[in-house]
Amino acid sequence: MSALFSPIKLRGLTLKNRIVVSPMCQYSADDGVATDWHFTHINNLSLSGASMFCIEATHVEAIGRITPGCLGLYSDACEAALHQILTSVRKHSSTAIAMQLAHAGRKASSARPWDGGQLIPEGQGGWQTVAPSAVPHKEGEAAPLALDAAGLTRIREAFVDSTKRAARLGIDAIEVHGAHGYLLHQFLSPISNRRTDEYGGSLANRMRFPLEVFDAVRAAFPADKPVGMRVSSTDWVEGGWDLAQTIEFANALKARGVDWIDASSGGVSPLQKIPLGPGYQVQFAETIKRETGLPTIAVGLITEPKHAEEIVASGKADMVALARGLLYDPRWGWHAAAELGGVVEAPPQYWRSQPSTQKALFGKTMFGAR
Repeated sequence: MSALFSPIKLRGLTLKNRIVVSPMCQYSADDGVATDWHFTHINNLSLSGASMFCIEATHVEAIGRITPGCLGLYSDACEAALHQILTSVRKHSSTAIAMQLAHAGRKASSARPWDGGQLIPEGQGGWQTVAPSAVPHKEGEAAPLALDAAGLTRIREAFVDSTKRAARLGIDAIEVHGAHGYLLHQFLSPISNRRTDEYGGSLANRMRFPLEVFDAVRAAFPADKPVGMRVSSTDWVEGGWDLAQTIEFANALKARGVDWIDASSGGVSPLQKIPLGPGYQVQFAETIKRETGLPTIAVGLITEPKHAEEIVASGKADMVALARGLLYDPRWGWHAAAELGGVVEAPPQYWRSQPSTQKALFGKTMFGAR
């Protein structure tokens, strides 16, 4: 039996396989509101064969968006648009739908990647960003505003509000975004956190606000539904956040009931030097799992079914999440099941597509005619 196509239980949620559609920013929202692009994108990848689809970084306040086109869940309009999409998805797919809740901090107010991705100045469609400290992401950029006590309270409450909206939408799981140089990662990393109060300095202090946010999200989401966290396991910069600190953070999350750690890396500094290659981040998921006993998700240039199978079968991680590989091949899960001897669900409209050599690929099917 394929390990990749074995079930896994996360609180009250049972996933039929270990494949996750990683959250992928689409930069196609209108003031945070999902559009017809999201309708097509989410409906399409909910039929990929993955057991869980994670909606892209969904921002908890308007100034927390990475770009003006990024998705939000901070208004009734945001909630209504996602409700329409999810209603469609549920008609045709039993894939679990997760959501990544996020705040970009000092990396907000950026142009879309295909428009260059650089900081948009105020007065040119951008806005004042916020961060743990008034330290710009890149040399020469306008500095973010250091968050005061009122700002920290506002953001915690924004995470709670978005969590409650996600619960109303029937979202099956939440992933709190603590990676890639965005706000919660900015608190964790000494590169971006220069505070001298109880939220800066020591590791315990730098972890404080991300843990407060996690606690608030966990308390606001139904107890039988899982909440995980994505982390950057290392900054890839000397003197920055590293794997040893990540393990301490993961253990603190474990004590608070986290359901998985999604182990990514980088993003907090343009000085990072990342040795890219297939599965280059699997080592982080493996170490975190070994040191903490937590379920982990491995990410990063995992594109081949046999590689994904090896990661799960060897115990390096409990799940694998694909992003670009699934954009390139939106039926990656089907093709992996065919290669590894697994079974996936497919809508009856597509049952005739299974190859003549794979008559059990979609389980028990029927297609008659007269």
